[in-house]
Amino acid sequence: MAKILIVEDDATIRTGVVRALTQRSHTVVSAATAMDGLRLATAEKPDVLLLDLGLPDADGREMLRMLRAVSQVPVIVVTARRSEHEIVQALDAGADDYVVKPYGADQIDARIRAVLRRLGAAAPAGERDTAVAVGGLRIDPRSRQSTLDGAPLDLAPREFDLLYYLAARAGEVVSKRELLTEVWRLPYHRADKTVDVHLSWLRRKLGETAQEPRYLHTVRRVGVRLSTP
Repeated sequence: MAKILIVEDDATIRTGVVRALTQRSHTVVSAATAMDGLRLATAEKPDVLLLDLGLPDADGREMLRMLRAVSQVPVIVVTARRSEHEIVQALDAGADDYVVKPYGADQIDARIRAVLRRLGAAAPAGERDTAVAVGGLRIDPRSRQSTLDGAPLDLAPREFDLLYYLAARAGEVVSKRELLTEVWRLPYHRADKTVDVHLSWLRRKLGETAQEPRYLHTVRRVGVRLSTP
């Protein structure tokens, strides 16, 4: 199973989640503060990090931004904050999933498995090892590296996942609903604007715009298609 790091300041919740995930055969370490969480994230190298946003020494989103400077560990935000604005901000800061408290142990265990599947940790080798080339784009999921016309692309983890998902389906129109379900693991109605934000960032890094696309083509009221220029 997986090694899980829990960063949660509420001792009752932290103890309960540690117990529940340990009973499900995970290895679990925990921290009560953002700084301890960052230290354990680099020292323990967990497979998944469960992150509360209301930490005593720093907001969880700030910890997430600091974490992303040193680690690409998948992060599931677990918090009582439930507004769409909070969800979008956490996802844009680098979170891989967002769970609103209260939640059950089976739900969080399923979310962990889903994140690991999506990132390839639990997928068969044939599914997670295939590099994709479209025109001058090359995306290699094994090394998490991508290039455009031979030059490396500096992509955030979510940008990489989004680009790889679209490139693996080159020529197909992919809906926002599918992207949120398969890349973000979220229901469409909760954070639909985040796809547009990430597509905008990707276009900028690919040297194009929505008005003058090269690779990423918007199909109005349907979705987006990645294709060779």
